[in-house]
Amino acid sequence: MDSFDTLVDIIARLRSPDGCPWDREQTHSSIKGNLLEEAYEALEAIDEGDMAKLREELGDLLMQIVLHAQMASEDRDFEIGDVIRGITTKLIHRHPHVFGDASAKDAREVIANWEELKREEGKGSLLSSLPKEMPALAYSQAMQRRVARVGFDWEDVAGVIEKLAEEVAEFREATEHQQRVREFGDLLFTLANIARRLDIDLEAALRRANERFYRRFSYMEELCQKRGISLASLSLEEQDALWEEAKLELEE
Repeated sequence: MDSFDTLVDIIARLRSPDGCPWDREQTHSSIKGNLLEEAYEALEAIDEGDMAKLREELGDLLMQIVLHAQMASEDRDFEIGDVIRGITTKLIHRHPHVFGDASAKDAREVIANWEELKREEGKGSLLSSLPKEMPALAYSQAMQRRVARVGFDWEDVAGVIEKLAEEVAEFREATEHQQRVREFGDLLFTLANIARRLDIDLEAALRRANERFYRRFSYMEELCQKRGISLASLSLEEQDALWEEAKLELEE
């Protein structure tokens, strides 16, 4: 049951005429949301440091990959072997310092060589391979990480923080809605840059902040239920007091 071929055979059976009606109906488009969902669940397991959960979520993610490959095989577009062959060929080609005669003394040199090899492969812009369907904050951080590889970056994080202050001032001065939208976007872009410079995963940091807010607000609701009061009937000052109580109780 731990054989990759067994998984491939199971997916093929599910898609066969005597297989599962639901699986047979699916297309690349109909389950693309599932692929994204499974990837996020794997990220959540990593954030939680839950290795048992990560093992399970990686299995779910692998199942999605094999299912897409099976669909492609049925349409005679490609097979799972072509997927594996493509990535192994790419990995060998882009690691000549491991599988060839090239050398790389550190990670920075590895990245520089990687980008040069991609240019030789005719990949075009450094940014062209980034999927535009990524969440906007993650896409922003990924773009900035890419261009920094070729030296297009601030000298230090202090310069980016100064830029943040500048963007805050411009946002405050904005009077028209579209101008505010533009300046707010610049604010988020600059925050993404600061996070990258400080080695902070922006999506992970925001997910954790969301989780903290969820737990604290839920605790406020529990307190109100226990005390027989309505949260909505409280003044803002009273709600703030409950919030501080929740923060103290759930202090991390």
